Amino acid sequence: MAGHSKWSKIKRQKAVTDQAKGKLFSKLGREIAVAAREGGGDPDFNPRLRTAIDNAKGQRMPAGNIDRAVKRGTGALPGASYEEVTHEGYAPGGAALYLECLTDNPRRTLAELRHLLDKRGGNLGQSGSVAWMFERKGQILVPAERSEEEATLEAALEAGAENFETEDEMYVVTTEAADFHDVLSSLRAAGIPVAEADLAMVPSNTVRLEGREAERVLDVLNALDDHDDVLKVNTNVDLEEADWAAL
Repeated sequence: MAGHSKWSKIKRQKAVTDQAKGKLFSKLGREIAVAAREGGGDPDFNPRLRTAIDNAKGQRMPAGNIDRAVKRGTGALPGASYEEVTHEGYAPGGAALYLECLTDNPRRTLAELRHLLDKRGGNLGQSGSVAWMFERKGQILVPAERSEEEATLEAALEAGAENFETEDEMYVVTTEAADFHDVLSSLRAAGIPVAEADLAMVPSNTVRLEGREAERVLDVLNALDDHDDVLKVNTNVDLEEADWAAL
C-alpha cells in the first residue's frame, strides 16, 4: 500500500504549473464525464460521479469546468465519447504496471503506450498478465494536520474500513471495494476532510528497486502519468524514500 499512496501524493504535487494543471483538469473532466454518462448527472444518486467531483474540487478544478464535464457526460453539451480501457505490462526491473485509461481512440492509445514503454525498457503484456498481482481496494487520504486521528480512525472503522495507517502527513484509510462509499460517507458525515478518495488497484506484493533501476522506473511512471489518455497508473514498485523524494 505504501508505494501506491506515495505515488498518489506525488501526482498531486506535480500539478504546480499551468500546463500540468491543464492536463490534470482534462483527465479529471474525462472521469467526471464518463461517470455522468454511466450513472446520471446527479451526484446525490451517483456515487462514482460524486467521488470524481470531490477529487476535482480537491485539485481546485474550476466549478465551470466541472459543470461542463457533467453536461458532456449526460449529452447536454457536445463532446468526444471516451471509452474505458486497461493495459497491463512491465517497467524496467520487473515492476508491474496496470494502466487505467479513458480514450476516444483505443487503437491510438495502445500504439502510443507500446512505443512509450518500448523506448524506456518496458513492455506491454497480454490482458491478465499482471492483473492477478493487484486487488481493487478503496483508498481514502485524509490530511493529518486537519483532522483528529482518533476521530478519523473511529469513523473509518465503524463504517467497515479494512486498514488505517499514517504516511507522509496523511491518514491512509483502506477499504474493500464494496465498502468504499460507506466509509467515505461516514468520514464526510463526521466532518473529516478528505484530500483524495478513489478505487485503486493495490498490489498484493511489491518489487523493491534501487539506484539506476529506480531511476528508469520513475522515468516510466512520469511518462505514463503525463500521457493524456492514462487516468491511473497502478504499480507494485517499492522505492527508497530518497527515490520517491527525487521524483
